[in-house]
Amino acid sequence: MQRFSALALARNALSGQTGWQRQWRSPDPAKRYNAIIIGGGGHGLATAFHLARDHGMRNIAVLEKSWIGGGNTGRNTTIIRSNYLFNASSSLYDHAVKLWENLSQTLNYNVMFSQRGVLMLAHNVHDEQVFKRHVHANRLNGVDNEWLTAAQAKAFCPPLRIDAGMRYPVLGAALQRRAGVARHDAVAWGYARAADALGVDIVENCAATSIVRDRQGAVEAVETTRGRIATAKIGVVAAGNTSVIMGMAGLRMPLESFPLQALVSEPVKPVLPCIVMSNTIHAYISQSDKGELVIGAGTDAYISYSQRGALHVSTHTLEAICELFPQFRRMRMLRNWGGIVDVTPDRSPIIAKTSVPGLYVNCGWGTGGFKATPGSGHLFAWTMAKDEPHPINAPFTLERFRDGFLIDEAAAAAVSH
Repeated sequence: MQRFSALALARNALSGQTGWQRQWRSPDPAKRYNAIIIGGGGHGLATAFHLARDHGMRNIAVLEKSWIGGGNTGRNTTIIRSNYLFNASSSLYDHAVKLWENLSQTLNYNVMFSQRGVLMLAHNVHDEQVFKRHVHANRLNGVDNEWLTAAQAKAFCPPLRIDAGMRYPVLGAALQRRAGVARHDAVAWGYARAADALGVDIVENCAATSIVRDRQGAVEAVETTRGRIATAKIGVVAAGNTSVIMGMAGLRMPLESFPLQALVSEPVKPVLPCIVMSNTIHAYISQSDKGELVIGAGTDAYISYSQRGALHVSTHTLEAICELFPQFRRMRMLRNWGGIVDVTPDRSPIIAKTSVPGLYVNCGWGTGGFKATPGSGHLFAWTMAKDEPHPINAPFTLERFRDGFLIDEAAAAAVSH
């Protein structure tokens, strides 16, 4: 792998930028691999990277039905935080935040991770009680979180409106200072580049069409649009399409898939110093490094595999943002898009082996997938390599829905889903 550095940048500047290599290879799929990852998003690429780096597996393929970063990895609002309520959730997401903090150095690729903090607004007594409970629970788990009054929230985020005449007045906010954002495309590219350097084959435009099982029921191959590929281990990391892929192996998943919309404004000079989220009005906003205001909404209220949503949902979100930030009312929106989120009954993910030998699944992240990317990949790789969960992801099994050990994080999501 060609390493990036100030010296490499200067050297290529002198040669007219002609010395850069391709970021990763475009190989044809081999006939057999030791492990196959279905899904070339951030989680799938991170899994392949950790399988290769941490567990010594080199004969691995990542199969992506379209292009790298074309799914939810490139269709989100890039927010990273770990202020979840329950012990299992805060451990999972804080594991990811710790990996985010050194990810650019790990991958030798600038993922533009910026720890600018996230404000989660309280608009009524119920919100206050819920967020103060989160603050105390997070502190007991060693996760940073603190309660701010409305005045303190405005001091931290000056554009925020807090006057009493609002439809949803701001009574206070929970602040996690270690939270932040990263560049979603850079995350996918960085993991793809690093995994490729370790020998992983990244096969784009290669959709899985069937999972083949042997007479004992274990997986033995994947049928794809580019031919049959034999393997004894398959990790499914297909986000909103997980139910479809798992159905190929005869498994029915406790998942529903919904469209989730986001949009960005025209770019402006730095005006918003942090991330602001509101459960009550189902809206959140931050500013990208390019100056765009990045705005997210709640999920559309219907099940769909469409990467677009209904206009009234984004309209409702913009109305709420304009009430919180009146100075943004005259800004023009440049584009909007939708992703497909897969949601479990308890709104927490599944990172587990399945009842089918050799088949593993990483899904159900809802609106929280991007923030967990490095931690998810690290833990899922452990699970696939050792055929057992890491202690951090041990609670996130499929069996919890049968046994009643749910991790009900619906309130921590900060949007309706």
